[in-house]
Amino acid sequence: MIGITADNKLKRLIVVGDRVLIKPKDPTDRTNSGLYLPPTVQEKEQVQSGYVIKVGPGYPIPVQTEDEPWKETEEKVKYMPLQAQEGDVALYLQRNAIELQYEGEQYVIVPQASILMLERSEDL
Repeated sequence: MIGITADNKLKRLIVVGDRVLIKPKDPTDRTNSGLYLPPTVQEKEQVQSGYVIKVGPGYPIPVQTEDEPWKETEEKVKYMPLQAQEGDVALYLQRNAIELQYEGEQYVIVPQASILMLERSEDL
């Protein structure tokens, strides 16, 4: 078996369907006016932001049936890709996020529908 390093530890993860794996940004502990917020208030924010780490294949598209059903066909599932890409910054709804810890790091998995906005560093 291949050893796990910092470079390849996330390559073993496979995100399924229309799900997106996000590493949340560290929430700010102050308001704009300088007041410090307790961690319980920060966790209850409805909209969070984070970095897209991995994305699933997308929404499955139904396979079209041919006029000749007796022919054996190799069924390959086709997917409609997601808008999110690795490296994007995503704003997502916290209530639909599933929190998990993997290899000591905190991540969330959210469906594509819970992502409100994406910020991509490359020019559109």
